[in-house]
Amino acid sequence: MPHRVYIGIGSNLGDRKANTHEAVDRVSKLPGTRVVRASSLYESEPLGDAKTWFVNSVIEIETEFVADDLLKKLKAIEKAMGRKRVKGKRWGSRIIDLDILFCDHEIVEKRSLKIPHPELHKRRFVLLPLAELAPHVVHPQLGQSVSALLATLKDEKRVTLLPRS
Repeated sequence: MPHRVYIGIGSNLGDRKANTHEAVDRVSKLPGTRVVRASSLYESEPLGDAKTWFVNSVIEIETEFVADDLLKKLKAIEKAMGRKRVKGKRWGSRIIDLDILFCDHEIVEKRSLKIPHPELHKRRFVLLPLAELAPHVVHPQLGQSVSALLATLKDEKRVTLLPRS
């Protein structure tokens, strides 16, 4: 039975929109995986050490992969697209970032993987595109819908909808 997964996508290096579209295309080509829907693209103020603004979106997929295996596939896509991880730098610039936000209604607490994504409820750049696709999905730990989380969000970082191109 396929798993329903929401993946956050971010890019702030190079052609950010093209990177985002390429990542979606690569995810769609994973065996046993289908992109159901993609959110609009949003431009967001950077976090941490990153200097340039991000383009963010969320995709909803159906996949035969369990969460651990999907994470490995997403990391391989990041690496193939040129992402370089810097030890000790969590919020630096990146050509592409792929994060599992939700996987079915699973709660996963491993060193290498946490689902739901532990920061998603604190970030406007995640909740806006996620609410576009899944406003009624309930966070399995917080017991609130995505739209309720967005409505009570305290994040002051600027996020703007980009025009469709």
